[in-house]
Amino acid sequence: MVELKTANEIATMRAAGRVVAQTLAACAEAARPGVRLRDLDEVARGVLAANGARSSFLDYHPHFAPTPFPAVLITSVNDVIVHGIPDDYRLTDGDLLSIDFGAELDGFHGDAATSLVVGTAADPADEKLIATTRAALDAGIAAATPGNRIGDISHAIGRIGRDAGYGIPADFGGHGIGRQMHEPPSVPNEGRPGRGFPLQPGLVIAIEPMFVSGGHDGYHPARDGWALCTDDRSRAAHVEHSVAITEDGPVVLTLP
Repeated sequence: MVELKTANEIATMRAAGRVVAQTLAACAEAARPGVRLRDLDEVARGVLAANGARSSFLDYHPHFAPTPFPAVLITSVNDVIVHGIPDDYRLTDGDLLSIDFGAELDGFHGDAATSLVVGTAADPADEKLIATTRAALDAGIAAATPGNRIGDISHAIGRIGRDAGYGIPADFGGHGIGRQMHEPPSVPNEGRPGRGFPLQPGLVIAIEPMFVSGGHDGYHPARDGWALCTDDRSRAAHVEHSVAITEDGPVVLTLP
């Protein structure tokens, strides 16, 4: 059942969103060659504690995963699309890193993600992939207006990804968000315009394009059962914002 949020609830989600934005910025700043992924998780834990917030991810256990998620941060490197567990891997110059983070504050969640190239040895193909994924996020947000439908968001995202020749994993995308990290409706990264759940004021959704540089859609789980890796071993990018639908248009909740 889709729950529409009140203005006060959206304001609370905006506060949670600021914690998310602060955390992503701190982790992106700390993501340098030689830094362990586990170290970034510690950075995120520190920001949570400083803000009196709780992790949306720690101990989360969806049906597809063999174990609860053991960290507060998701760190996906190179051919990992999403759900990478922070471990002792040390970042190297030129790694493509996607960071996903969720925080709960006063009973409501915020969720966002960013992708970046570590260090100074950026491959232009990685920079283009990240820029295109961000452009798709912007297009999805622009389509999140009253009177449109979920399919309009999905179509806006998918058209940009396909026009660029990128793969789009079919089974993972955006979602409603609020009292729970994942709520209905689902927000796929491809779809037909004019179809799906109608967008109306009070709806809050996480919009999160994921593109695969090699152009193939296939993926497989890593041995840990969490990380999703591209079948063609090409690199992936993932970006996300939590967005409220209002009478005046979309409002991004996960900004500083």
